Amino acid sequence: MFDAIASRYELVNKLMTFGLDARWRRRAVSDLRLPPKSVVLDIAAGTGDFTRELERQGHSAVATDLSYGMLAAGRAMPERVQADAASLPFRSASFDGVTCGYALRNFTDLAATLDEMARVLRAGGRLSLLEVAEPRSGLWRAGFRFWFRRVVPFIGSLLSDRAAYRYLPQSTAYLPESDEIARMLNRSGFSAVNHRRVMGGLSQQFIATRTS
Repeated sequence: MFDAIASRYELVNKLMTFGLDARWRRRAVSDLRLPPKSVVLDIAAGTGDFTRELERQGHSAVATDLSYGMLAAGRAMPERVQADAASLPFRSASFDGVTCGYALRNFTDLAATLDEMARVLRAGGRLSLLEVAEPRSGLWRAGFRFWFRRVVPFIGSLLSDRAAYRYLPQSTAYLPESDEIARMLNRSGFSAVNHRRVMGGLSQQFIATRTS
């Protein structure tokens, strides 16, 4: 499915978020608080939006994704590795940071994936995750549901693959609550787990540190 939407993936993302996704990624990368030239693994990198932001902020980024089509469609991604996030082909403690954008709900084994994120991070390494959320306010929530569940699939059907953009809004059903994600991160070996809602709850971010 992701192979099929790779060529228009970034365009549809920008339309879906009115371009705000770029701002959210910039903040997520800066929140890693890593020194320049840190080596960061971008998991479920897709076509490389997060990867390129890491490079723009002075880091050395490695992109990995299960979808070969996504990686092939990406640009300005010096290192790309096709891999299952639940079984990463990297040595333990080989990265200073890990990022992942809007993919937690797509992993078939989220606990194993978080374990792998912890394994490949060095002690004291940093994690920054972005994921969809739903506003708590009644008016914001109603508008979000209409946009995400009705308008986004329509846009996707016009510009890309209809079935894929029906699945993506529905996939939020597979996403645990934020408190449970925080507990899962703790169990995987992360400490100082911080969760914040972005733009009134349109998105959410998790920041954590690999326990020494």
